[in-house]
Amino acid sequence: MNSRNTPRPHSLAELFWAFTWLALQGFGGVLAVVQVELVERRQWLTREEFIEDWAVAQIMPGPNVVNLSMMIGDRYFGLRGALAALAGMLLFPLLIVLTLAALLAGVADTPQVQGALRGMGAVAAGLIAGTGLKLVAALQRNVMGWVVCWGLIAATFVAIAWLRWPLAWVLLGLGGVACVWAYRRLGATASGDPDE
Repeated sequence: MNSRNTPRPHSLAELFWAFTWLALQGFGGVLAVVQVELVERRQWLTREEFIEDWAVAQIMPGPNVVNLSMMIGDRYFGLRGALAALAGMLLFPLLIVLTLAALLAGVADTPQVQGALRGMGAVAAGLIAGTGLKLVAALQRNVMGWVVCWGLIAATFVAIAWLRWPLAWVLLGLGGVACVWAYRRLGATASGDPDE
């Protein structure tokens, strides 16, 4: 359960419809929509909580936003909440995709449809980049420190975009370094020596 004195979903139905609405707004990725809906509009999470939960959701197997929905559902209503959030994320989008697949089966390979899909992919990438820039301010209060966070961001970008290292190795290497550093900083903060 959430101990903060902030808004929260009042019922399993509200949780289901909130995640259904999120799922229906996304095409090719819903990070931007999820952040706006859960942090800014509904205020179920702070920016810092969103970043932490999103990081965990990314390293778990399966789609990030589905993992996040289950984590949030579980936080407020336990297993029933996780299942309600999961159903909200998957039910209507599945029905829509099956319907579109049946309707568009004959035209999927046409240049117009392929061009439309490439255009939607570019828009989704722009939304993700914009959301990332919006969330950067939350790193100022990160236990690892602003400089270390930016260093890890830069190193991750270089490793994946330029060096083309496999994501699993980058996650294990840089993620492991980040976990060790955060653990040390949390220990130093708990002992009262933040400069350790």
